[in-house]
Amino acid sequence: MKRLVILGAGGRLGAALARSYASHYEVTGFNHSQLDLGSSKAIEEKLDPASFDVLINCAALTNVDYCETHHEEAFQVNSRAVGQIAAICARKKARLIHISTDYVFDGASQVPYSETDPAHPISVYGESKRQGEIEMLQADPEALSVRVSWVFGPDRPSFIDAVLKRARDCEKVDAIADKISAPTLTLDMAQWLAPILEDRSLSGILHLCNGGECSWRDYGEYAIRCAIAEGIEMKTDTVAPLKLAELAAFVAKRPVYTVLSTERFTQQTGISPRSWQAAVEDYVRTCGRTILG
Repeated sequence: MKRLVILGAGGRLGAALARSYASHYEVTGFNHSQLDLGSSKAIEEKLDPASFDVLINCAALTNVDYCETHHEEAFQVNSRAVGQIAAICARKKARLIHISTDYVFDGASQVPYSETDPAHPISVYGESKRQGEIEMLQADPEALSVRVSWVFGPDRPSFIDAVLKRARDCEKVDAIADKISAPTLTLDMAQWLAPILEDRSLSGILHLCNGGECSWRDYGEYAIRCAIAEGIEMKTDTVAPLKLAELAAFVAKRPVYTVLSTERFTQQTGISPRSWQAAVEDYVRTCGRTILG
């Protein structure tokens, strides 16, 4: 059985991947307390003596506003650590799949971004993640950086869980209506990545998320209505619109449109990611009552 290492195994995506691949790989997972990417020494001590065939890096500093005021930490975790990990994988001839983000784009487009579109991040978080992609590919040209957006799943709460709880408890729920992207269900991601875990012909940059596009408001409102259809009692079935500019608490700029085209993935694998609506409906049906206790 081949050996798979997952960094960030305590996170939403890492936990789902570790569970999904346990029957096909000998999986070793590292959470933040077991391997802090803020320490170059720790990375070397943990990974250099380890034996593995594939490494998936789901670990990152993802708090966008925190990154904005902690530049050095953001670039260590999201950039330099990624280059270091890639160099180790290259030495071992191990396959590296790194999870990146839609925030590498400035949001100025009005059509889905392809992998060949220029990256123009507008936040420290986005800059550090883009630099991580660059350093990864410099160290290991056969590595693959997978850009995702709005990740949700059963292992850790996300926006969708918070909206459902608010709609259960409150008659008024609101969410941003002028920021557009596409949700990504972790359980779907595990299925999509499976056939390319060891496919070195697919390298560089890849976009991967559920199909279609929506605002945070659309996303939340659809989840609420899915819950009602499942017989879960809600105090409202609508979500009031907010404007991104009204969120004064935000420190960093957010791109307003970051829908990712998954055409390259479909051409390579023959797999068309299902719609975000189908993924949300499935998630609410299988996890809704657990989310709400």
